[in-house]
Amino acid sequence: MNPRARLETVGERPALRIERRLAHRPERVWRAVTEPSELAKWFPAAVTVDLRPGGTIEFTFEGEEAPTVGEVIEADEPRLFAFSWNDDVLRWEITPDGDGSRLLFTHTFGRGEPAIARIAAGRTAAGWDSCLVALTASLDGEEHEQPKDWVGPIEAYVEEFGLADGEVLETGDGKMIRFRRDLVWKPLDDVWALLTAEKAAGTIIREEPPRLLEFSLPQGGVVRWGFSHSDLEGTMVEVTQTVPAGHEDAVPEALRSWREKLKEFFAAAHGS
Repeated sequence: MNPRARLETVGERPALRIERRLAHRPERVWRAVTEPSELAKWFPAAVTVDLRPGGTIEFTFEGEEAPTVGEVIEADEPRLFAFSWNDDVLRWEITPDGDGSRLLFTHTFGRGEPAIARIAAGRTAAGWDSCLVALTASLDGEEHEQPKDWVGPIEAYVEEFGLADGEVLETGDGKMIRFRRDLVWKPLDDVWALLTAEKAAGTIIREEPPRLLEFSLPQGGVVRWGFSHSDLEGTMVEVTQTVPAGHEDAVPEALRSWREKLKEFFAAAHGS
C-alpha cells in the first residue's frame, strides 16, 4: 500500500508531503512530471510549460476557457522541479533508489491565514493520492480508472489531520465552540438547502440565504452557520456556538455533537 500523505508545516505555512518509490529511473520520472504529452496521461488538466526558472506554466481544466498560470521556480533535470500555482508552491524531488527512484512531492499552501489554508488539506491530499496512483500506472504502462468515491478518502484525511475537530475560545462572558469544515466546491444553494432541520432548533435571529444563519438555543447560547465560496478556495462552512458563563460543563458534549453533525453534513452535501 502506498504511504499516506503527511500534513506538516514549512516555515509558517501548511504543507502536504507525499513520498513514492517508483520502479523507473529519475530521467523517466522527470519526463513524466515535466513534459506536457506525459502529463496528459495522468494529470487532470492540459499543461504547457517553459522549463526555465521564471518560465510560465499553465493549466487548463476541462470546461474552463482560461488557464490558470504559475511560474517555474526551479528546474534541475532530472532532480528537482518546483513551480508556483495560485500562490501555492509545488515541488517534485526525484532521487535515485536502486534500479528505480524515490519521489518526494510537497504542496505548500500559500494563500491567506495558515489555519484557514489547512482546511482544504483533506480534499487536496485525496486528489494528489489519485494523481500519483495515475502517475505510477502511466509509468508502468497500465490503465488507471479514476476513483468513484471521493467522500471516503477526503473524510479519512480530514480525520487523520485533525481537521474534523472543533476548538474552544474564550469570549469574556463564557466560551465559544468553533468548527471550520471544507465542503469542496458544492454550490452554496445546495448546502443551504440542508439547513431545514437546523432552522427548527431555535429562534432565528438572522437569516441571509445562502451564506448566514444565526439562531438562539432554548438552553441559552447562539449558533451561527456561515458559508463562503470562491473559485480558488471552494466552499467552506464555519459553525460557532456560544456557551454562556456557568454552563461550561456542556462544552464537551457540544463538541462531540457538532463533530458528528458536521461529518453527516459533509456526507449529505456530497450525496453519501
